[in-house]
Amino acid sequence: MGLFAGTPFDRPAVCEHCDRPEAECICPPPLRQVVPPEKQTLRLALEKRKKGKMVTVIRDLAPEPDVQAELLTKLKTLCGAGGTLREGTLEIQGEHLHRVQEALRKLGYRIRG
Repeated sequence: MGLFAGTPFDRPAVCEHCDRPEAECICPPPLRQVVPPEKQTLRLALEKRKKGKMVTVIRDLAPEPDVQAELLTKLKTLCGAGGTLREGTLEIQGEHLHRVQEALRKLGYRIRG
């Protein structure tokens, strides 16, 4: 319930483009701009975690959840290891730095580190 609900100042939200109420808006949804791999520079690193376990970490990937999840799945399959998506970084369990680096280069990403 809004601050002005039930008063003369209560106005429904209106679309910026067609000036219709948002529930009746006929405008197409805004297009997502996907950053191609050629324009992304990723940082790779090996980190030591609990109990001396090594993790391959991939940082600076564009913040597109579906692309990140798809890339994580490909890399996990390639390395035969587990992994996770944590705070915008991809983590692959184990020392797979060179294998991941080659795979990302084949996909068109630029690599630092």
